[in-house]
Amino acid sequence: MDFSVRVYGLLVNERQEILISDEMMDGLVYTKFPGGGVEFGEGLLDALKREFVEECNTAVEVIHHFYTTEMFVKSSFDDKQIVSVYYLVRLLEELRCAIKTKPFDFDPSLDSQQSFRWEMISTLTLDDFAFPIDKHVLMLLKEQ
Repeated sequence: MDFSVRVYGLLVNERQEILISDEMMDGLVYTKFPGGGVEFGEGLLDALKREFVEECNTAVEVIHHFYTTEMFVKSSFDDKQIVSVYYLVRLLEELRCAIKTKPFDFDPSLDSQQSFRWEMISTLTLDDFAFPIDKHVLMLLKEQ
């Protein structure tokens, strides 16, 4: 079995809202934290910074490690085992992506089927996220 290493950023603002990403791939819609796959030859921190530039057009600084997958997780998209690493991040500049207020509010004029929104950590539920690791990370965030 192959592995897929993924890295995600937890961006929390002063109102205790966290940035989340709504996406569509292969006709499936899901909500997750911003981030994605680590490319060959890339370190975790460089991959996370690249993902934020690609997805949000914004540079971030990694504050510290938050969580690494401790359980077996099979990918929802292929036959790979997922290893996910989460970091708390902060903005190095103003957020440059469109912020939506409704889930899955994709811009039909763009090829990318991704949108971002701020949500209060306290009001998010496990059902708001599609993937088991994100659900676990949400529980850890709520415990803090």
